[in-house]
Amino acid sequence: MTKMMKKMVALGLTLMMAVPAGAVYAGETEAAGDAELSLAYQYGLGYAAVTIAQQEGLIEKAYKEATGADLTITWNQMSSGADINTAIASGDLDAGFMGVAPAISGISKELGYKIFTNLCGQEHGMMTADESIQSFDDLIGSDNQIALVNIGSIQHIMLAMALDAQGYDAHALDSNIVAMKHPDGMAALLSGTVAAHLTSSPYIFQEQADDTLHAVGDIDKSYSKDTTFLVGIASETIYEENPALYNALVQGIAEGTAYLNENLEDAAAITSEFDGNSVEDEIEYLKKGSYSVETTGVEEIAQFMFANKFIDIDPGTYENLVFENVQGN
Repeated sequence: MTKMMKKMVALGLTLMMAVPAGAVYAGETEAAGDAELSLAYQYGLGYAAVTIAQQEGLIEKAYKEATGADLTITWNQMSSGADINTAIASGDLDAGFMGVAPAISGISKELGYKIFTNLCGQEHGMMTADESIQSFDDLIGSDNQIALVNIGSIQHIMLAMALDAQGYDAHALDSNIVAMKHPDGMAALLSGTVAAHLTSSPYIFQEQADDTLHAVGDIDKSYSKDTTFLVGIASETIYEENPALYNALVQGIAEGTAYLNENLEDAAAITSEFDGNSVEDEIEYLKKGSYSVETTGVEEIAQFMFANKFIDIDPGTYENLVFENVQGN
């Protein structure tokens, strides 16, 4: 048995002791057969627990252990939460992982899903190479472009919250935004194609290490790594009609999260293969994140989005946004 396998077995025993025998996250169900699941995720170290679950087959293993049947997962890497919402609405996806803001938007639009887990909190920042840009004043009303994932993305809401906290209109920079996935945004910043880039781990750390760039906007002061950044969402159909599949999804991500927290170096060896970082850098980047299945600040973010017209429908209380197994606020 390899070192990694031993740690996975030990982790499994720990989880078994922590969860009462026979406990389920969704309703009880009769014996389930072979199943298929279509999932989507995006770019960045915030998805580390998802990468571990994918590479170690944790969701499939949980389903097999519970039902004796096989689960086949189709993994789709997409550029934004908006893309995931479009795919969910069209029926092409069963579940996915995205920023909490597009998740809130999708729930408010009644796309037929809720949050089934928290993934992480991460450090963020907005960087520029332009010495004439030192504050929001130098961007508002200009034609300087700000690269971030998409309109309505969690990065967009972070920008809006920072503007609001500093006394500006939350939409003051909407017209400056150009949608780019994280690696493309960093490349555009370094080439001078865009004036600024608002991004997360590991890209923000790579940009911060470049002495030709400097931070602008104090994004981290209004949105810290202790606040929920990414979440997992699952269709209400799975939750209601296939509890065994839903439970396996929840358990697989919980195990990936626990493994990440308890075996950081081994986790970095897994995730670094997919983002081009050295294992040493990956370890340092992962240490700067917060990984938990419990949410923090979700209802507050939802109310900010409604108050500032990022969504049209009041999402109401926390319970309207999450399935019953999810803990937090």
